[in-house]
Amino acid sequence: MKRIVSLFLALVLVMSVLTIATAEEATGMAAWQPFENTVTITVPVYDRSKAGYPAVDDNYWTQWIQKEFGDKWNIDVNYVAIPRGDVMTKYSLLIAAKDTPTIMMEYDYPKVAQWASDGAMQVIDLEAFAKVAPTYYGKMVENNQLGYTDINGETYFVLSERPYYNTTYTYATFVRMDWLRAVGYDHVPQTYAEHVDAINKIIAAGLTDQAPLGLGIPSSAYVTNFAYRDIPVDEAEWAQHSSLGTASLSWYPTERYLKRLNSEYHMGWYSTEFDLEKDSKGASVDQAQTDFINGKTYQYGGYMSSNVDWLNAFYENNPEAELALASSYAVVEEGVAPDAQIRADNPFGMIVGFSSYATEDQLKAAWMLMEWMIQPENLFVLENGVEGVTYNMGEDGLPVVVADYTGTEMLNHNMNIDMTCLVHASKVVGTIEDSIRLITPQGLPQDFYQALLDNYTELKGIADKGNAYSDPVFAVAIESESEYTATLLSLYQEDFAKLVKCDPAEFDALYAQLSQEYLDAGYQEIIDERLAAYEAGQCTKLPQR
Repeated sequence: MKRIVSLFLALVLVMSVLTIATAEEATGMAAWQPFENTVTITVPVYDRSKAGYPAVDDNYWTQWIQKEFGDKWNIDVNYVAIPRGDVMTKYSLLIAAKDTPTIMMEYDYPKVAQWASDGAMQVIDLEAFAKVAPTYYGKMVENNQLGYTDINGETYFVLSERPYYNTTYTYATFVRMDWLRAVGYDHVPQTYAEHVDAINKIIAAGLTDQAPLGLGIPSSAYVTNFAYRDIPVDEAEWAQHSSLGTASLSWYPTERYLKRLNSEYHMGWYSTEFDLEKDSKGASVDQAQTDFINGKTYQYGGYMSSNVDWLNAFYENNPEAELALASSYAVVEEGVAPDAQIRADNPFGMIVGFSSYATEDQLKAAWMLMEWMIQPENLFVLENGVEGVTYNMGEDGLPVVVADYTGTEMLNHNMNIDMTCLVHASKVVGTIEDSIRLITPQGLPQDFYQALLDNYTELKGIADKGNAYSDPVFAVAIESESEYTATLLSLYQEDFAKLVKCDPAEFDALYAQLSQEYLDAGYQEIIDERLAAYEAGQCTKLPQR
């Protein structure tokens, strides 16, 4: 009997050890338990103020997430609307009120770096994150994103995926092919000389009663000057000047870019009042989109999805028109650069951090939401909706979104991307061909699938040459950028209008004057601090050519 008791006790001890070990090894959803007390988390979602769409913070899909995820784990998931055109102001107000969302996220690294440096975000433990969200963490490892998680030696961020990031294939520029045919072109201009010839002929032919191209005061600090950079670009200069956060007014590619706009302005391509186009609140308006929809201008571009509202509106107003895709890279003057260059997106989508006010339970609940959303079955529903209502299955086994559905289950902007951006920046299904087919606008008089695929192939060719790269990312906060960015953006907007409109004979002298004033207003401090960080090894590198 003693032997039996001893064996029994030994067996109990072994089973207890195995049970403890199994519990310690369990990670992810298999290890989750509902919270004993309800945990409330807040999640930001862009508000694009699009007519005909439901409220971004309270709709069928926010309620679906609550039902399918929140109720199961005793978590209240509340969404916070963030105006897409005024992200920093909204976050600044939330930070000042000590009411930051549990999850704080943005596409631009300088913005989240500023929040982290200002104390609005808390330091996180990536090992703890990996235990709660192993699928999400594994995707970060697969995408080589761990090098972007730290600022000033502390871990603040996790990062969502950006598929095919070096091709920006979801953006497309459309031009009036019928206008080109009217002035003797059977193709979209392939060189800048052809482009100049075509636009000037469109003006001469009177195909529009206003300036044929749209231009507005820049609403952000991003300067589209990649095409005007030397090849290869000097890496130290790139580290100093290439940025989404601060306009590089005094850098030579920006000078080349602005000088070209000045020349085009004086050929009558742009409205003489482009810098005065404001709404009732004084904010810049996208007059270019309105004019394109009304058949007044030659081109307009935007991100593609199965339902592009401005394309729908264009064909409604111009049923006989013919559109074509132009190259998604800037075609520059002969002798400026020996080959095409493009800005690649960052190798990550959203940079995600967490409020400094979030409790341990809120932090875990936020990580649980991310892990749950990245599961293929959940992501599929969020991005496609209800079969037979918002999508139908095609013969190839892929979902085809019903682009004109406006009922209760309607998907929000670009197939709910402002919710699913928490895990990736664009919808992906199957191969790149499948993905492009799914973002091809539906219900239009023309089918742009092949043109979009050709556009991707062209961009991939540029990337394969090493001519597609993004902006530097710093592992330390650039303090002067936080101090001067707002002032410099306002100054750049003023200088932009002056330089585009000035007499071409006065451009060089005016540019030199305004550049020095810009440097003196804080830009010199920024580029000096960036250079120091680069030289200290606290900065990413250009891709190897």
